[in-house]
Amino acid sequence: MALRTSPIVAVCLVLGLAMPLSGCVSSSVERLRHAPQPAQLVDGDGVVVLGRRQHSNDETEAGVLDCVADKLDDGRVNVLSEQRFRDRMFPWFEPRAAPLTTDSLPRLLARDAVAERLRATGVRYIVWIDGRTSDRDKGGSLSCAAGPAGGGCLGFMWWENQAQYEASVWDVDNLRSVGQISVDATGRSYMPAVIIPVPLIARTKSAACAGVAGQVREFLQGG
Repeated sequence: MALRTSPIVAVCLVLGLAMPLSGCVSSSVERLRHAPQPAQLVDGDGVVVLGRRQHSNDETEAGVLDCVADKLDDGRVNVLSEQRFRDRMFPWFEPRAAPLTTDSLPRLLARDAVAERLRATGVRYIVWIDGRTSDRDKGGSLSCAAGPAGGGCLGFMWWENQAQYEASVWDVDNLRSVGQISVDATGRSYMPAVIIPVPLIARTKSAACAGVAGQVREFLQGG
């Protein structure tokens, strides 16, 4: 007698098989910090998190910038949102006119009109983040088909996730960098499929965000 498995039971079997694999997903973060002099954040000093914004493959993901800003905004650090900062600094930080790298920041911030507008925002430190998260070393296979009785997928895939970001903390009053942070997070993601694909994603981007935010907070609090 043939055993017939319903779609619901099959989904449960997939989830049951997938759960142990979630323990195999790992990520590691390496942080390097170089600070000529500790930053001194006082009451009223604002912070903004920025990144490359030229609508190209090299621009920093908005989600990473928002993540770092949210983690810094813990009630002790006055964080100005990226969009609000760009609106108040219009047009100097719009995508077409904004600096491509931190090397261009001192020249821009030294301009009288820019410095005056910047003082009005209350921002003392700019956290500039460059980098991206990418997939690599993919393997396995997965196929899907549909028929009169329904459809489904079968297979197993995996890939490496790598999140590499560099952050510079800039003191806009003194036009100098007070710290450099490098974060490299890696992990392996899986996607088993028996009727329904179940992605098990390595949270490398979240790990990189936490690493950057933690080190930036130390800079801003004089750690």
